[in-house]
Amino acid sequence: MVTDVVARHRTPLAPATDTAAEIRTLPGGAGANAACWAARSGRDDVRLLGRVGTDAAGWHERALRRAGVRPLLVPDADTATATVIALVDASAERTFLTDSGAALRLSPADWSAGLLDGVARLHLSGYLFFSGPSRETARRALRDARTAGVPVSVDPASAGFLDRLGADRFLAAAEGTELLLPNADEARSLTGGSEPEAAAAELSRRFPLVVVTLGAAGALLAEGGSVTARVAAPPVAPTRRIDSTGAGDAFTGAFLAALLAGADPARAAEAGCRAGAEAVTVVGGRPPEPRTVPPSPDRPELLRPPELP
Repeated sequence: MVTDVVARHRTPLAPATDTAAEIRTLPGGAGANAACWAARSGRDDVRLLGRVGTDAAGWHERALRRAGVRPLLVPDADTATATVIALVDASAERTFLTDSGAALRLSPADWSAGLLDGVARLHLSGYLFFSGPSRETARRALRDARTAGVPVSVDPASAGFLDRLGADRFLAAAEGTELLLPNADEARSLTGGSEPEAAAAELSRRFPLVVVTLGAAGALLAEGGSVTARVAAPPVAPTRRIDSTGAGDAFTGAFLAALLAGADPARAAEAGCRAGAEAVTVVGGRPPEPRTVPPSPDRPELLRPPELP
């Protein structure tokens, strides 16, 4: 769960002075974005566990509900909600300034194996692996899912954070994952610089299915040590590409929704590519047309907007 401040600037940044920009504050976060795109893709049973500061918990909860996601939010009175400043240039490419805030304070006490009751798939945002408490939470969730027979997918999330953590530590923490969803840069980080095809093949020796997203070039799939499919992305006119923030999250949400609907991985990747192509035409990482779900009985004490101090 992240508050995104998206600044779109059409000219290069001018050091030590002003650069004109269009700036919006939007709900975001890799896991939350993927959940919203899964709901947009037809799932009416998506739940999201996340930790937020009391400063913005109610706002984020309402945004998730409008998108069709049932929020399970843990309010944090000591740390503000994670915030990302996304600098988006004229080519729609983005650079992030990240304050992880409460997001990576998701602790083992916030997790319960009972949350897996009735769940068909567990998806973990890779950001959880970049701090001690949330990494332990992710590991417990992964272990409980395997015990319950629930397949697990992981999005490695950030090449920069992967480089600082170390590929070996990340791969060890993600052991047992059934599906890995890196982008090309993350795949390179995890394999010591291999190009996407070789990286996907190498990673698929550790994970049963690996899907590497390639942006406008689509995606490739690998199983058992070799690339098994390449999927093209729908073309998007340069004039319609305005923000690539969350395009990978859109792919993930739509891909997982398609898998759960019975699609094979290649067909699911096609659905993911279509969602990613749509995502670059809107500002921010969420779908453009929200939906609504009724209140959920799940952990009702966490669903109430927290009281501000």
